[in-house]
Amino acid sequence: MRRDDGRVLLVHRPRYDDWTLPKGKLDPGESWEDAALREVEEEASLRCRLGAELPATEYRVRGRPKRVRYWRMEAVEDLGFTPNDEVDEVRWLPADEAAELLSYERDREVLLAAE
Repeated sequence: MRRDDGRVLLVHRPRYDDWTLPKGKLDPGESWEDAALREVEEEASLRCRLGAELPATEYRVRGRPKRVRYWRMEAVEDLGFTPNDEVDEVRWLPADEAAELLSYERDREVLLAAE
C-alpha cells in the first residue's frame, strides 16, 4: 500500500511485536485478490483497489510453509483505524523509513520491488 506521496503503510502486530506489511490468510473459497483486499480493510481500515502484483514471499510458520502474495493498492476509502488485538498501530512512512522499521528482510524485498 503506497500513497501518491510515496509513503508506505506498515502495521504493528502486538502478538509478535513486529512491523510488517498488511497480510493474512485465505478464507475458504476466497481468491488471493479478495483476501488481500479484505485483510487490508480488516487490519488498516482501508478499502482499496488492487494494482500490479508484487513478488510473493514464502517462509515457515511453526514448521508449516506459508506463501504470501502482495499487490500494490490504492486506498479508495479510509474507514478510520481503531487499534485491536491483531493490529494496534498503523504508520504511513517514506519508503526508506519503512524499510528500516520493517521487522523482516522478506518484507523489505517486497517494498523494494514496489518502487
